Amino acid sequence: MGFYINKEHLIHDIEYPSRYQSKNLLKSVTIVFVLILMFLLLFRPFGVYDPEMRMHYFFICFLHALSPALILFIYFEGLNYIRKSKSETENWTLLKEYSHIGVVLVLAGLSSFFMRDLIYNNTSNWSWRYLWEEIRNCFVAGIFFYLFLRLSSFYFESKKGSPFVLQFTKLNIESKTTNLQSKLYVNTQVKQDDFSLDIDELLFVKADGNYIELTKSNGSQISTELKRISLTQFETQITAYPHFFRCHRTYLVNMFKIEKIAGNSQGYLLSFNETNAKVPVSRKQIDSFNSCYEQLRSKYTA
Repeated sequence: MGFYINKEHLIHDIEYPSRYQSKNLLKSVTIVFVLILMFLLLFRPFGVYDPEMRMHYFFICFLHALSPALILFIYFEGLNYIRKSKSETENWTLLKEYSHIGVVLVLAGLSSFFMRDLIYNNTSNWSWRYLWEEIRNCFVAGIFFYLFLRLSSFYFESKKGSPFVLQFTKLNIESKTTNLQSKLYVNTQVKQDDFSLDIDELLFVKADGNYIELTKSNGSQISTELKRISLTQFETQITAYPHFFRCHRTYLVNMFKIEKIAGNSQGYLLSFNETNAKVPVSRKQIDSFNSCYEQLRSKYTA
């Protein structure tokens, strides 16, 4: 299954990263602190004139590693509190993340600048030159560590079997492109229960015994309908619509409506713009799901 970086990926809504959540934040901060400390001790990247040092180089490195780690913890803990108070569980983008990281790097640079009198004996500690150097150095080192940590995260996710390292590319298909009728008449076992359906509005179908629950979207309006027909019987009547896929024992999904995917080789969760509901893809169906996606992408987006 192909996954590519969408040109609009910076502004697409994504899940709020677990590394910034309160339960994982201390672990993330500790990793950042250790990496920065080891980097400074081993490579001594920024020139320091030894006679100007007020303390041993190890303690200078310790302070330079501790400062951004504390700022990172306080900043994102505060952000988590604000998100929680606003009940903000979505609306996170890569652009937002890069912006917040940029603010953290500026604060880290300012912190390094204000610490100069503590660790360096230099009459020019409060000059514009050193202010610029400290902020610049924090950006150079910060971007390096951010990219390193993200690449490491991608690697470990892929080791777990997750293919979704890059942004999922939605199948943006116009209904007229498929050359299929949007109106469908569905026959049930009881004639009086037969019904018509606009197939283009259907997001997914959920089985409920001998009934099915249809979740539809008409613009921004979400509606659900309960119909007396089994999911298997319904599936046999929409075989002419290849973009409907039986992704789970109890779910049938419109592939054209999927907005985001999360998961790994143990199973996927499908998301839609119009509703917070998630549709599972069972482990047994993953390969078939990937194959269906590729076929639709090749047929309708070539």
